[in-house]
Amino acid sequence: MMDEDFAFFLEKFGPAIERHAASEASIARYKNKLPEQLLRYWEDYGWCGYAEGLFWTVNPQDYEDLLTDWLAGKEVFKNDNYHVIARSAFGELYLWGEKGADSLSITSYMSRYSTNNSIFAGGEEDFGIRVFFSSMQLEHNDLDSFFEPALKNLGQLQSDEMYGFVPALALGGQMELKNLQKVKTIEHLTFLSQLSPLQDWGFPDL
Repeated sequence: MMDEDFAFFLEKFGPAIERHAASEASIARYKNKLPEQLLRYWEDYGWCGYAEGLFWTVNPQDYEDLLTDWLAGKEVFKNDNYHVIARSAFGELYLWGEKGADSLSITSYMSRYSTNNSIFAGGEEDFGIRVFFSSMQLEHNDLDSFFEPALKNLGQLQSDEMYGFVPALALGGQMELKNLQKVKTIEHLTFLSQLSPLQDWGFPDL
């Protein structure tokens, strides 16, 4: 039976697209690393796109190598193990820390990260996952309201695709609708990770 938090999420984000079932091996891999509530969602709903591909739940394993490289050398990340659990169509990455819960997000196209002290760390992780989904907002994932025109101009994303700026902003590209292209998610994020080190949104020079 669907819980009220996920039902509320679906009221806002609509039915799933591009559903991929989560294997027993994948679920077992993250047992005791990610909240049981999230693993139950995987088991029940798989990994999918929502809101016509604006928001995606993902297999963290696909992002492990990328994440290891991107977080390397930053002291702030050394005290936890992070896993990508969701992303936006434009490459906003939502990470879950094994200790810190929903404590980190990465804005990939800007090479920026944001941290917070989650109130769900230390015993309330299952509730935290429910709140993560129920509090998710469409506008938070829609970069400058680019999604609808990008969807119309470029077509719906496949599960392994995102809308990326070409040329990348780090190479002098402009954040304009005309510069968006459909790109392969992991390949594009890996490319972005090699262009510029992650900087804190609050303290970009540190």
